[in-house]
Amino acid sequence: MIQALRRKFIATNMLLVSIVLIAVFSIQAFSVYSQTRIQIRQAQELALRVLLREDPFEFEFGPHHPGRDRKPEDGFPTVPVFSVEIGEDGQLISVREGPGSTVTWETAQELVDKALSRSKEQGRLSGSTLSYLYREENGRYFLAFSDVSVVSSSLRTQLFISILICLLALAVFYVISRFLARLSLQPAEKAWKQQRQFVADASHELKTPLTVILANTGILLEHRSDMAAEQTKWISYIQEEAQRMKALVDDLLFLAKNDSAAPSAHLALVRLSELVTGSLLPFESVAFESGVTLSESVSPGITILGDADQLRRLIIILIDNAVKYAGKSGSVTVHLELRQDMPYLTVHNTGAPIPPQHLPHLFDRFYRADPARNRSQGGYGLGLAIAKSIIESHAGAISVSSSQEAGTLFTVSFPKKSNTKMDAET
Repeated sequence: MIQALRRKFIATNMLLVSIVLIAVFSIQAFSVYSQTRIQIRQAQELALRVLLREDPFEFEFGPHHPGRDRKPEDGFPTVPVFSVEIGEDGQLISVREGPGSTVTWETAQELVDKALSRSKEQGRLSGSTLSYLYREENGRYFLAFSDVSVVSSSLRTQLFISILICLLALAVFYVISRFLARLSLQPAEKAWKQQRQFVADASHELKTPLTVILANTGILLEHRSDMAAEQTKWISYIQEEAQRMKALVDDLLFLAKNDSAAPSAHLALVRLSELVTGSLLPFESVAFESGVTLSESVSPGITILGDADQLRRLIIILIDNAVKYAGKSGSVTVHLELRQDMPYLTVHNTGAPIPPQHLPHLFDRFYRADPARNRSQGGYGLGLAIAKSIIESHAGAISVSSSQEAGTLFTVSFPKKSNTKMDAET
């Protein structure tokens, strides 16, 4: 899919650039073509004026400036041109050759006959590279002929150069497009790989409880005549696995809902200090049974704008994770304070440190630094992913550090603008 998307991206860019280049070079070619036609027409007009006034071909070709005398050293256009005067019967009266042109009387008469046979005042003679212009003035008849082969050759050269430049530009842009496509689609490729991994992991996690449920259901069906009391353990297994599967589906739905980036409809002023203290209470017995020392340091009166249910879930995930991995006779410390008017929540626990290679992936979905231990404790590897999703939906940030000497520390920071003090209420 990513390869097809990359090819489509490159093809779209190349098509757009090709259209732009073709348009630019077409306009340029049309402009040059129009200018050369004007140049040829002006050369023919000038040749007719020279013949009419019997002036020599010794002045500059170009637009006439009133009040400015043309000088002999100004020169004449490079377009080969000559003019003739003819009588009413179409016979030559005189021939005036311009610079770069030489024509015999017989050739000139043949050209005149061809031009008069077309019954048009201007045009191009078939079978030749000459164009003509017919003019009648004061009872006299004139024809001017110019050779357009030089102009045609120049146009062909320019067209070849334009095509070459266009091809080179397309080749360069193709290389750039490949680089940009690879760079631009990296997030999409990463998201696609994560999605595929997410689906594979979710399917794997759902497969285990479904297998247990189906197996226990099969046992019940095979022993239909047994007493209900004898079937209790199979029913309890089914219920247990169904509850595990429901918890997993609920977590997946929560992550999917947060991924939609829809703003929460339950934002309100939350007493974060009281929320942290209240979330710690259920873990006192759990910590005591596990031989873990649970302590807190919570600054009073800290409030934020957020979703109370989601924030409670965030705190519970972090505390539960810390208690599980604090180790025998370990300790867990929960700390909440203001740092430069920003609420900071830290959860620290002792125990075996998290290997450095696992830290960057700790908040990935279904990621387990120790798969066997997590699975035995009922985890799916979604807790920290949910915690990250919650804090990001509150415009905050979460980070983790871990070492043998300092233990494991999760740090949650909330944005400054969401913090308020409820001094009046407290």
